[in-house]
Amino acid sequence: GSAGVDLVTAESVTVTDDAVTLITTTSNGPLGYGLAALLLGRSSATKQGIFVQPGVIDADYSGPIKIMVRVFAPPLFIPRGSLIAQLIPFTSSVPHTSQPEQERVGGFGSTGPLTAFAQVLSASKPTRTVIIQNNSPFLPPGTTKVIEAEMMLDTGSDITVI
Repeated sequence: GSAGVDLVTAESVTVTDDAVTLITTTSNGPLGYGLAALLLGRSSATKQGIFVQPGVIDADYSGPIKIMVRVFAPPLFIPRGSLIAQLIPFTSSVPHTSQPEQERVGGFGSTGPLTAFAQVLSASKPTRTVIIQNNSPFLPPGTTKVIEAEMMLDTGSDITVI
């Protein structure tokens, strides 16, 4: 059978720019049976230029499940009843704490602070010291090749080039 459960959009939306847009679904939390879920895009939506931002639906989340989408060729109309995302359920293995349970309000990170990487910008590009170690079978036995270099960070790339 299928690993995921399809989510149905509850509203028609016209995405007019490349910002993240929230789309309400017909599903609500909690999911039941103590399950949490990954929210992922369906491949058919990606082929149409709809990029679903992945998310986690916690087992104790209650409220409407929303899909975060981006499109890179706006405007794009997503009709009500569309199947653009899916939930992949799983059992959470996070240990319970001794703290009393509090009712959760909100979603999308509203239950805790945001931690974000910050890099001081200057006239030069941001760099980091990178150490590359190679234990190649083509080197003499017991030999390790180590290269240490100052390299530029490129956070806009989908690949790492050395």
